[in-house]
Amino acid sequence: MESLEKKAKRLRKELIDLSLKIGETHLGGCFSEIEIMITLYDLILKEEDKFILSKGHCCHTMYLLLKEQGYNPKFSVHPDIDVKNKIFCTTGSLGHGLPIAVGMALARKKMNTKGKIFVLMGDGECQEGTTWESAMIANYRKLNNLIVIVDRNKLQALDTIDDALSVGDLRKKFEVFGWSAIEVNGHSFEELTEGFKRLEKDKPKVIIAHTIKGKGVSFMENDTKWHARVPNEEELKKAYKELE
Repeated sequence: MESLEKKAKRLRKELIDLSLKIGETHLGGCFSEIEIMITLYDLILKEEDKFILSKGHCCHTMYLLLKEQGYNPKFSVHPDIDVKNKIFCTTGSLGHGLPIAVGMALARKKMNTKGKIFVLMGDGECQEGTTWESAMIANYRKLNNLIVIVDRNKLQALDTIDDALSVGDLRKKFEVFGWSAIEVNGHSFEELTEGFKRLEKDKPKVIIAHTIKGKGVSFMENDTKWHARVPNEEELKKAYKELE
């Protein structure tokens, strides 16, 4: 776990470097998802699985992890489908990743194909009607090969989730829709790893991962202005120092 924590710090530095190079990024959401993404790519995902990053604006974390595994994704602001480089879905329009994943999971069930479909979505996406239509379908079709992780950082682009449109108790909501649902600390590799083991096998599954937007750099944490912003010179010095 210590090596994974060091990797998380390194990735946060690399994401800041990438933001300077590209000139556009979403550091807040990337920082909240890092431990989730490392857990998936380093410990959970198998060759036959597919992963969809529904919160596509936070794709730079995915690009860096795919690069480490020998793939060559195009470093754009939102991901475009590129199957040979393990990007299975074009995302960025929020609320679309889960419906597409439901279709993939259903197709695999019908064709008796091995492998699971994993989705990482933001809690703001749980304000979308497509999320709950998809949740109903997944339960009705018994898609036990579908696993969703919700990055529950409680912020969206310009406001808090509760002030914009509260999504309430997401665990209870998914359970009412017939899903196996648990809650974990989304920055704890131990809780994330154990969480995947605790999910019921015969249902669609969701992990509500409680996180902090901007996690790892104190002045970015829980601040909506870091949804999409590149640090200035003074901010860079402070961020790099905190990530030493």
